[in-house]
Parts: sequence; structure tokens; C-alpha cells
Amino acid sequence: MPEGHTIHRAARDQQPLFAGRELAVSSPQGRFLEGAEHLDGQVCQNVEALGKHLLYGFESGDTLHIHLGLYGKIRKQAQPMAEPKGAVRVRLEAAEYGVDINGPNTCKILDPEGRAALFSRIGPDVLRSDADPDRAYARIVKSRSPIGVLIMNQEIMAGIGNIYRTEILWRQGIHPDLPGTALTRDAFNAIWSDSCALLEIGVQKNAIITVDGGTRSGKRYGEKVNIFNLETCPKCEGPVRKFEMATRRAFVCDTCQKLS
Repeated sequence: MPEGHTIHRAARDQQPLFAGRELAVSSPQGRFLEGAEHLDGQVCQNVEALGKHLLYGFESGDTLHIHLGLYGKIRKQAQPMAEPKGAVRVRLEAAEYGVDINGPNTCKILDPEGRAALFSRIGPDVLRSDADPDRAYARIVKSRSPIGVLIMNQEIMAGIGNIYRTEILWRQGIHPDLPGTALTRDAFNAIWSDSCALLEIGVQKNAIITVDGGTRSGKRYGEKVNIFNLETCPKCEGPVRKFEMATRRAFVCDTCQKLS
């Protein structure tokens, strides 16, 4: 599943292409015909991200809400666009560019009340300037769940996925099994600040880069990490332990991330 930086990068790329422009909206696959008909010909006012949710605001006050889930993809093309490739749920076209969105987990129209409900449900997004970290900490410090679970809960902190979870906690020397109730405010502030910085790098580089001073690697997605899916900790040169946390694989250096 794409992490928050991917969706913010898509929003930032598409904002200058679509904002203030009339869009042709269609559903080549046919599963979003009614919604596409409703939005077709309207002016797009803005494209923004909220955690892992991509939102297209239209002049009617409605919002096209996209969540890619595990298998969704976004493809941007210059005009004239090629024939749809695969099951394209929705195609958005401006005069010069268009995007195809394949296989999203969510593709629906929100009225203003529905949009407000989404913003109320989703936790503060570390990449948004309007995010309120106090809101996240208030939820975390009341929970006995492990911090490694809590910071991936999109209703608590939005945007952090599995790789960032492992990397941020390692960088801050915090064990993923530490209960939320035991997390100090200073430790939370460090997690929040590092999350903001690393995901912003991810947006700019279009890749997860958590190594200080690192650049895109030659791997398929360009990622460059410290311990995720690796065997040795670069700090202590000790073993990195792999384990399951809330059905997702997690990694920890028990030496550098002591559980107290």
C-alpha cells in the first residue's frame, strides 16, 4: 500500500495540472459511471492529500475521494491520452494532461458533510500544515497498544506506513512494543518531527529515503533504509530482528531500541 508521501506527491504533481480547469471525467471500466457523469465538465478547484487519501475538490462542492488500497495505481499522461490500460475506474482529463486511476479501494463522491466527516475521522497528517500533533499524542498516551501499532493507525497519525514505522522508531531509539501510555511527550515530539522530515523527503525524492544524506537507490522503488528488511543494524552492527506486528512485518534492533 502506498505510504503518505506517495499520495502527497501525486496531489502536488496534479494540482497545477487540474486546479482551475474544467475536467472531462469518465469511467472506462464502467464501475463509476454515475459518479463520472456527475463530475464531468465541472471545474476542479484543488487536488490535495489527507494521509493516504487523495481528494479532488470540484466547483459543486463535491469531492472525489480516492484511496488506492493495496492494488490501486495512478498513471499520468500527456494529451492525447492512450487507450485505457487495464480496469481504469476513473479517468480525469484536462486540456494538456490526464490521469487514469486503476483498482482503487475507494472511489466515491463526498458531499461537504462527507468530506468533513473524513477529516474528522482521519488523524493529523504529518505532511499537512494544518495538522495538530496534540490531537495524535492525546490518543496515543491513553492507549496501552504498542507505539508501533499506534503510529500506523491512520485515525491517530495519518500517512505513516510499514516502512516508515520501522525506520522512524529505529532512528529515535524507541522499541515498537513500547505501550503508548509509556511514551513521553519529548519522545512523541521526536517521532512527529522525524516523520514530518522523512515524509517530506519522500515527497521530494519520490522514494522512501531514511538514511541521513541518502539518495535514491538502484532498487525498483528507489528506497534507501537503515533496517527495514535488512539483517544488520548500521549503528551497533548487531542483528535486526524480524517479527509480526498487527499482521504486518516489522523490524527492530533490540540493542539500539531497548524496551524499558
